[in-house]
Amino acid sequence: MALPALLMLCSSCFTGIESTPKITADKVERTAPVYAGEQAFLADIAGEPPAQWSVGKQFVVTDSRIGIIFNPGAPALSAGKIIRYTGMTEVESISGEPQVEIRFIDASGSAMTYRIEASMDAVKKRKSLEIPFAVERTVVDAVKERLEGNTYYVLTSMWYDLGEQSYTGLKYIPVRIREVMPGNSVYPVKLLVDDGRGDTFVLFMSVGANLKSPRGFHKLFSFKNPRERYPQITDEVWENIIYNRVRYGMTLDECRLALGSPAKVKRRADQNTLYEVWSYENGIYLRFHDGVLAEYRR
Repeated sequence: MALPALLMLCSSCFTGIESTPKITADKVERTAPVYAGEQAFLADIAGEPPAQWSVGKQFVVTDSRIGIIFNPGAPALSAGKIIRYTGMTEVESISGEPQVEIRFIDASGSAMTYRIEASMDAVKKRKSLEIPFAVERTVVDAVKERLEGNTYYVLTSMWYDLGEQSYTGLKYIPVRIREVMPGNSVYPVKLLVDDGRGDTFVLFMSVGANLKSPRGFHKLFSFKNPRERYPQITDEVWENIIYNRVRYGMTLDECRLALGSPAKVKRRADQNTLYEVWSYENGIYLRFHDGVLAEYRR
């Protein structure tokens, strides 16, 4: 159905005697199952507070642009290279404000310095300190020890190929973590994952106790087969869910499992029917009659 016609049809339905406010994606997300064990699984893995850094602490370069944060004349560094912490000192900026110089060396012994606008006391009180375009090696190693070689059920269909180009994969299928590597400036861990069907894909992951992170372990994986949580869903519908597909007659929960929570939800009711419209940021549009999918556009 063409979009104008679909919108007109939706508009004609929403003229009843009762209406409810827009529902945000956050509210819809609350209906999703909570994976408590998965939430806690990597929550204890985090970078060390800078007060605990010792000379020789290793960082893995995640992006060759790291050179822009260091002093002029610092050596060029490519992703995957190791730099070692050698100490930090408080200095005074040109304006007289305190700064902290954090010093590193590379494998050849070449020195480099990263400055931040803060006093030494303030830095030492921080729970963590991020070095742009780098990740603490201890973080990657801890995740590697815990995940590598294990099999989990993947919860996300946002996969990346080996060239790190995103594409839509499957979800709720068992996958094996082949290798854990340093990630990028946003997500410190990169996973090479076997899908069990002959292909390997990439996932990027955050670590630590931030449950709101969209790429935390609990958003990416489940220990148990999610299928077991929904015995009422038929095998045919579950196959659609795995492939991120919706079909007429699917319920609200089934569509949410297939496509995720919508960006916007609108509800209207007349004397006989409750109408609900879901809109996604990528243009997908679903319309339900009494909780059953009646129209959709992808």
